[in-house]
Amino acid sequence: MRNAVDWPTAITVVVIIALGLGAWWLGARVRGRSRGFLSDVDRATYQTLHTAGLAARWLGSGLTPDGTAKAARPLRHLLGIPALAVSDLSGAVTWEGAGRHHAAAVPEVTARTLATGDTAILDHGEISCTTADCYLRAAVVCPIVSEDRVVGALAAYAPSVSAGLARATAEVAGWVSTQVELAELGRERTRATEAELAALRAQISPHFIYNSLGAIASFVRTDPDRARDLLLEFADFTRYALRRGGAYTTLADELRNVERYLVLEQARFGERLQIRLLIAPEVLSVSLPYLAVQPLVENAVRHGLATKEGVGTVTITAADRGSEAEIVIEDDGVGADPARIAAVLDGTDPGDSHGIGNVDSRLRALYGDDHGLVVETAPGAGTRVSFRIPKFAPQTMG
Repeated sequence: MRNAVDWPTAITVVVIIALGLGAWWLGARVRGRSRGFLSDVDRATYQTLHTAGLAARWLGSGLTPDGTAKAARPLRHLLGIPALAVSDLSGAVTWEGAGRHHAAAVPEVTARTLATGDTAILDHGEISCTTADCYLRAAVVCPIVSEDRVVGALAAYAPSVSAGLARATAEVAGWVSTQVELAELGRERTRATEAELAALRAQISPHFIYNSLGAIASFVRTDPDRARDLLLEFADFTRYALRRGGAYTTLADELRNVERYLVLEQARFGERLQIRLLIAPEVLSVSLPYLAVQPLVENAVRHGLATKEGVGTVTITAADRGSEAEIVIEDDGVGADPARIAAVLDGTDPGDSHGIGNVDSRLRALYGDDHGLVVETAPGAGTRVSFRIPKFAPQTMG
């Protein structure tokens, strides 16, 4: 005799299976539509930004042949077109995509846009081709502009040109223009920083070299050995200060040159000039801009202690502050007018005899405004100058 069927249990099992199948089907539909946690719109946005980022990476140096060649593919993908060309004022052409035989005609196609800065839409009559299986019959040519100057042209090739393609090409060309302009601003900043460094080198000679040579000469007869040692220190100092190696050095090398400078100044000031060094060994290998410390020490000696009566002390501190190194130059000299120092740092004081304005602008250009000089001073209260630099910052200048 058959066992009786437990209908309530059986119905419950069927309902659970049905609900499970329904949930699986609905989930599959939702997953197919959103593909995980991102909607189609999110995915499209991410893909666009990712592609633009790839192009920006290669446009960081402007419209260079190598950079443009590598940026062309992501630019073409941004527009979703079969072919793209970039032309600059020198006549150099980058072609990306199908129909490479059209590359030879790109200078002629982009000539009007390069000359006038106007966008050109070229139809079948203006994009001629004798290749039977070539489907490139139209193009949109948009200018690439930097600082109100046309520096190149971007041409989008397609079977035909729609209003949407024309607008999209203009937007991409505008975005490329922004990248090129940023690259030019970066080069100008580098040139300005190099010019400031050259000016700082030149500034060393007038107010220091003559005094040093005078001090050395004073020992030639009375203490020839000391005169010889001072002359060697002077030679090493000038060799470092006038070097053409690069924009960066280590804190150890910078401090070594500061020591040479102070030896020469002590030969002139004698016991009136006292030095205190508080240097954390772990920051000696940190990279920092070349001639970032010596001008600040020189400022302390020349403007803080030279006119002070009696003994004056310069204290140099280099401390480890976690991800940063802090450099402090402090003197107990005559101090300065805070308004004058503020004008020097703002660049509104044309007679920057302190030397700190040059250092401040270089630090800000290399690391950002948060890493400029902090100057604390008042008449009769001495001066404290400090700055912080990242211990592991990438070197942006060679």
